[in-house]
Amino acid sequence: MPVLHPKDAANRYPDLVVLRPEHLELTQRRLTITLDMPPPRLIAEVVSPGKTNRDRDYIHKRAQYAAIGVPEYWLLDPGAQTLMVLTLEGEAYREVDVFGKQEAIASIEVPELELTVEQIFEADR
Repeated sequence: MPVLHPKDAANRYPDLVVLRPEHLELTQRRLTITLDMPPPRLIAEVVSPGKTNRDRDYIHKRAQYAAIGVPEYWLLDPGAQTLMVLTLEGEAYREVDVFGKQEAIASIEVPELELTVEQIFEADR
């Protein structure tokens, strides 16, 4: 099954990217992560309203990030005030958990993280 479908963007501009130390040197000339580089440790997307936007974040971007080997993918849903954490298993993501407003986020890639979903949404105000 192809990862890019007609009308899909060939480039992605995630809302948050957690890079690897080696990316500091690899992006000196241009701040772009290319397919020949190691994947970022984590990518987070804020889900925009509307079916087309939700499908893009929950289905299309999810498949694209899995295809390049991003180990952890977060989906922040402002409407539901939740954060879904997914981890890469083989070639697809498995849902680790959906965290509510008061819950501390559990990240496999960033285990030292001490942050609640509410803190993320409060920072936006």
